Amino acid sequence: MKHSLYDPNNIFAKIIRGEIPCNKLDECPHTLTFLDINPQAPIHVLIIPKGSYVDMNDFSSRASIEEQAAFIAAIGRAAKLTGAFEGGYRIISNVGGFGHQEVPHLHAHLLGGESIGPIRLR
Repeated sequence: MKHSLYDPNNIFAKIIRGEIPCNKLDECPHTLTFLDINPQAPIHVLIIPKGSYVDMNDFSSRASIEEQAAFIAAIGRAAKLTGAFEGGYRIISNVGGFGHQEVPHLHAHLLGGESIGPIRLR
């Protein structure tokens, strides 16, 4: 079942369907991890579920336990595969307008490879 706000033509849905190429880092039956095309740090990857989930609210309420576990495991694998776990990293998942979510498909950014700085400057 798709969420009513899910746009099946968003860029991540097209990447999952193979309509748009990506620089794939990792994949499992439930997730896809790839390099961000506009990196904001030396290490910047995106981890996405393959299911049609708008954001973390949608995912946490509708995704199966297997999908949720796979998403968390994919984040851990991405940290290991990129070497980000060695110096530390940040995981970001923007939700909605106030969170500045740009693509209506759940995704987590893994940023590392240098000090990412404070969470938020006022």
